[in-house]
Amino acid sequence: MTVLVFREFLEQNPEVEIVMVSRSNFESLFADIPNIIFHGIDLDEYKGFFGIRRLGKELLKQYNPDYVADLHDVIRSKILDKFYVRKGLKVFKINKGKEEKENLTDVWNLDKIQLKKTVERYADVFREMGFKVELSHQLRPKSNQKSGIGFAPFAQHKGKMLPLEKSFELVKLLAEKNTVYFFGGGKKETETLESWENQIPNTKSLAGKLNLSEELNRISQLEVMISMDSANMHLASIVGTRCISIWGATHPYAGFLGFGQSENDIVQINDLTCRPCSVFGDKECYRGDWACLEEINVQQIIEKI
Repeated sequence: MTVLVFREFLEQNPEVEIVMVSRSNFESLFADIPNIIFHGIDLDEYKGFFGIRRLGKELLKQYNPDYVADLHDVIRSKILDKFYVRKGLKVFKINKGKEEKENLTDVWNLDKIQLKKTVERYADVFREMGFKVELSHQLRPKSNQKSGIGFAPFAQHKGKMLPLEKSFELVKLLAEKNTVYFFGGGKKETETLESWENQIPNTKSLAGKLNLSEELNRISQLEVMISMDSANMHLASIVGTRCISIWGATHPYAGFLGFGQSENDIVQINDLTCRPCSVFGDKECYRGDWACLEEINVQQIIEKI
């Protein structure tokens, strides 16, 4: 979600250069943004307190930054923050709104409200530094030639994933009139999607066949992506492709709707007062029946298309 914030921030502040420190496999996400130096790392090479401190020393020596923006605020970045503060650098940290999110996911709280969008929380870090940044919240299509429907049926946690039998039923209906491309990763997901490809005409599984750069390019050429509240929704935003997103235990109120994606393209059960029960979908169902996902009708998704 940082990618589009960086793009618009740097367009509005072209004199600034950002050194993005992240896992090496994310480099493709930032490849076409001017004024970004991507510093990829393998976290296995910087284990524990002393490993993180060594990383901090290396980054300081190589780049000598004016400011440090902590857009993650986890244990690793907290260690780096303290190291840089001791070196006299100004560190600006994201406000995740943890208390607001705890209140939002309290199943007894019946007064659910929209929280600040996560991309605005990222932008706030740069605003605190004194920079001006106004986010457009608009998609920018990277390709004018679009065809087919993308479908990413998996998510990291059960609370974010439409039951597979419903997903299979959805694909059968969509493939009657459209070519459907499957996206996923990992051995189990790849096997499932290849099985679907063999069973349903007019479908093609891309799982395990593309690197990240190729996957972004393919998503840019889709008419629409259908995704859970997962990474594929955000990949669609990066390349300016409309995404119909499916939400279960999580909720767009927590601020994680894809950049530029329309609220009209959200599929969810609105009359469950226990939603959202989780920010990331990693909790067991409070009711025990996963009604937030089981009650979604595939026709709701088709009508959005």
